[in-house]
Amino acid sequence: MATEIQIDAFTPPKMASRMEEVGIAKVGLRTDTMFSLAILAGAFIGCGAIFSTVATTGLAAAGMGYGAVRLLGGLTFCLGLIAVVVAGSELFTGNNLIIMAFADGRVTLAQLLRNWGIVYVGNFVGSILTA
Repeated sequence: MATEIQIDAFTPPKMASRMEEVGIAKVGLRTDTMFSLAILAGAFIGCGAIFSTVATTGLAAAGMGYGAVRLLGGLTFCLGLIAVVVAGSELFTGNNLIIMAFADGRVTLAQLLRNWGIVYVGNFVGSILTA
């Protein structure tokens, strides 16, 4: 039996519409939920940065080439980003896409700035907690 491969490919207008829906959902989160998810994302990114730093300094001290060290450092940092996506946490850089819903008038300026402020501070707190 053949398995059909399905690809989620969307046209740019459909993708923009989907991003608007995500933005509306993000600004609708409760404050405590949003802040907790933001702290979690900051911690994941902080852990990815620490892991990357440890990997690059250890490999460089072991005499591995510059390019290979940078490649492995980037791969280890990506683990933090993967954790953000898998956990569904709130990372400030991703929440900048809410501007699309704002530009279409589906999100108010107050909702946008509330989300950005809470998530930015939460990411900062999460990154500090990992240090």
